[in-house]
Amino acid sequence: FHFKCDQGIKNLMADQAGDLGGADPDYAMRDLYNNIAQGNNPSWTLKIQVMTYEEAEKFRWNPFDLTKIWPQGEFPLIPVGKMVLNRNPKNYFAEVEQIAFSPAHMIPGVEASPDKMLQGRLFSYSDTHRHRLGSNYLQIP
Repeated sequence: FHFKCDQGIKNLMADQAGDLGGADPDYAMRDLYNNIAQGNNPSWTLKIQVMTYEEAEKFRWNPFDLTKIWPQGEFPLIPVGKMVLNRNPKNYFAEVEQIAFSPAHMIPGVEASPDKMLQGRLFSYSDTHRHRLGSNYLQIP
């Protein structure tokens, strides 16, 4: 999965980044919040790469190795969706502090890959949610 920024990328110079990191560490968060509040809704296009089971079995390296990147010439990025941030949270605690994303929550037709890191996360995220949000974390809307 790749989220590609639709706004483009603008980097800071090293000295500017150092100054902001020391003097204003909330700069990026405030910039995001203010842009959303002003209606400049930031968005990212979700793109995927697809490999068949047969291609995976014959591929020159383990395609589930997290240290490797699939070549886009062989497996082009396919746009499948868009994430748009169109409002700021109204209730920070309920909408941000209680978020419990999990890679185990999948839609029908999508299954986990044999990636060892993902397999570990499928197990560990619910444990982390119980610790952070309490034993009734599954009842949080």
